[in-house]
Amino acid sequence: MAKKILIVEDDTFLQSLAANKLQKEGFEVMAAGNSDEATKAMEESTPDLILLDLVLPGTDGFGILQKVRQNLKMTKTPVIVFSNLAEDKDIARAKELGANEYMVKSNFTLDELAARIKELIA
Repeated sequence: MAKKILIVEDDTFLQSLAANKLQKEGFEVMAAGNSDEATKAMEESTPDLILLDLVLPGTDGFGILQKVRQNLKMTKTPVIVFSNLAEDKDIARAKELGANEYMVKSNFTLDELAARIKELIA
């Protein structure tokens, strides 16, 4: 059975690129463009990994990360923050809130992202 990945990304082009890449790698992909969609997706089906942008409309990625870590079903679900925010304070805050990995979008290819996902949920 394919592992489920929830992509929380408001940039529809990047969301589509990531989803296509991960589907080709054999993952089942759920996508959300904001916190409401992310919450709904997590209620409908528990993902095996969450790929989370931080800059989102409404509740930001930090708020979503807090909700994930407070949800007893997802305390151990790996979360990769995939964001353009590259400041140390943002990275530190995401790690404090329970992110497993922090990847700055401009520093990684989709191949590298897929490889990291496989390492976390293989």
